[in-house]
Amino acid sequence: MWSGFLFSVPLRNDKTSTMSIKKLGIFLIAALATCSIQAQQVQLIPEPSSLQIGKGYFILPNQISIQIPSAFESIGNEMSARFKTVTGKNVILSNQKNATIRFEQIQDPTLGKEGYQLTVNEKGIQVKAQTYAGALYAWQSILQLCPPAIYSKQVQQKITWRLPFVQITDTPRFEWRGFMMDVSRHFFTVAEVKKMMDEMAMYKLNRLHFHLTDDQGWRIEIKALPKLTQVGAWRPNRIGKWHNITKPASEEPKTYGGFYTQEEIKDLVTYAKTKNIEIMPEIDVPGHSMAFLAAYPFLSTTPNYPYQVNAGDDFIDWSGLNGHITARIDNNLDPSKKEVYDYLDIIFGELATLFPFEYMHMGGDETAKNNWAKSDDIKALMQRENLKTQDEVQSYFVRRVEKIMQSKGKKLMGWDEILEGGLAPEAAVMSWRGVKGGAEAAKQKHPVVMSPSTHNYLDYYQGEATAEGAVYAGLRMKKTYSFEPVPDGVEEKYILGNQGNLWSEQLQNIRSLEYMAWPRLMAIAEVAWSPKKNKDWERFSKKVESHFAILDTLQIKYAKSIYDPIVTTTLNTKGELYAHMEGEVNGLDFYYTIDESMPDSYSHHFNGPILIPEDVTILRIMSYQNGKPVGKLLNIPIAALKQRAVKVL
Repeated sequence: MWSGFLFSVPLRNDKTSTMSIKKLGIFLIAALATCSIQAQQVQLIPEPSSLQIGKGYFILPNQISIQIPSAFESIGNEMSARFKTVTGKNVILSNQKNATIRFEQIQDPTLGKEGYQLTVNEKGIQVKAQTYAGALYAWQSILQLCPPAIYSKQVQQKITWRLPFVQITDTPRFEWRGFMMDVSRHFFTVAEVKKMMDEMAMYKLNRLHFHLTDDQGWRIEIKALPKLTQVGAWRPNRIGKWHNITKPASEEPKTYGGFYTQEEIKDLVTYAKTKNIEIMPEIDVPGHSMAFLAAYPFLSTTPNYPYQVNAGDDFIDWSGLNGHITARIDNNLDPSKKEVYDYLDIIFGELATLFPFEYMHMGGDETAKNNWAKSDDIKALMQRENLKTQDEVQSYFVRRVEKIMQSKGKKLMGWDEILEGGLAPEAAVMSWRGVKGGAEAAKQKHPVVMSPSTHNYLDYYQGEATAEGAVYAGLRMKKTYSFEPVPDGVEEKYILGNQGNLWSEQLQNIRSLEYMAWPRLMAIAEVAWSPKKNKDWERFSKKVESHFAILDTLQIKYAKSIYDPIVTTTLNTKGELYAHMEGEVNGLDFYYTIDESMPDSYSHHFNGPILIPEDVTILRIMSYQNGKPVGKLLNIPIAALKQRAVKVL
């Protein structure tokens, strides 16, 4: 049988039977070794719902035939082009029943909207799916079963094109498997957005949360309000540390920016459909609206302020007042003004014609309300609507926006701050400040997407802070993978799924974005797709390492931060400083120096706490795996080591 081994052993007490048993033992060892090798070659991300690994391989013949129903035709064309390009073999689309690769569209409710069955055996490759999405994801799994060279751009002559025998039945745990791309802080071209969608589809991610507006730029054409892009899409160019930016003079040329025309948005939506991706647009209001107000300042509580699109200089006091952030420049829309809702009606009306997805995101986060509190118009609104707090003012605003979206046939989603002051009747919540807001919304029977900064913020540095540049916080992939989207006491049916968010304050280009996204986005994908019982960090981390070859082949930039040691320090009662190292993945050796020299495998090998003498200025570390250097050279200054020290009493 392809799925395992069956043996019948005669029990006879003679030399012949003894020899047979010995031979059988040798055969068993060889067979188990073969199975072990095959298991190592099945490195699917995300982990399938059900996976059986058989004994043997299917080798692609010199002429590959693909039988595929018309509903999946574009997938067949893509497969044909890929196999021709990389294997150099003849590939034909055929209706023959004994085709090398056979797709069948079936009616099987257990597969749902995105599930599939995939069998690889001596007869070839067979796929069964109900939908285009299921067929697409089967194709992605087929690609991952092939050697990594399958992703090449030219013929690979020396590759044996074989796939291990497998039997897979696969359906996603959650319908929402998302990635948020912030194109406001830094603009990314249509081609770059498509590239990210290609990469998302490889790992069965199906929601692109498109953060289109913020203080630093308005990125979508609204035909009835042309100043939003004429003014709001452009700012003076700045390169440097975020919030360490010199505030531009008002007359400084505004040369950095860009926006998507409505035709480009239609093109992106059409392309996304081929990848089974829904695009959810976000217009971030009432806060984060500096670019909006640069175009139409009269929509704020300070209409005479000389607004311009923010270039990265800091204008928010994050320590705040009485637990609330405060803004030195009012970057909020004014909820008391009728014109605000008139403009939002226009904006969401045009968006509704461009994005077919059922949800639109209104932001609603980090609204500094100190300027609202000083506004006579806001005070009059509060009296008129019986609003007691500024949180209730924001809730009033959210409810008005929800009605606008509903009038366009859409549902509202917002960050978890929209809970403050009372949740709008049918709003969905995206929980980013941990899971508390999401749990609260779910208990109120509202749909929730989990995207907590504690586990899913991909703009956080992912390895050694001194090597990557500290931002708001650090986030190791192991912690991202450990996330469970359904909090205790919450019904799973209200949790739509899991999403990774990548804010672009610290990014300048698509290569930087990819570096921060990968491989942590693989962890987001597996948490969202795979059954909870199938999660295993050691197995997953090994799979990720094997997928580095895929990313290399595709020339995708990614981080190898999983090889960075986790370096902590302690101070003993004598005030002596000790350094400790821990691996995020198994099988690493750390070699270090404290004498300014560059470390290699002949340097000190870490096997216990290191005393850092007073005169040392830098700790240098290199990670090794299987005798070879991996990762990056770490140069940790003594000041950084002292800063992270904890006292041991």
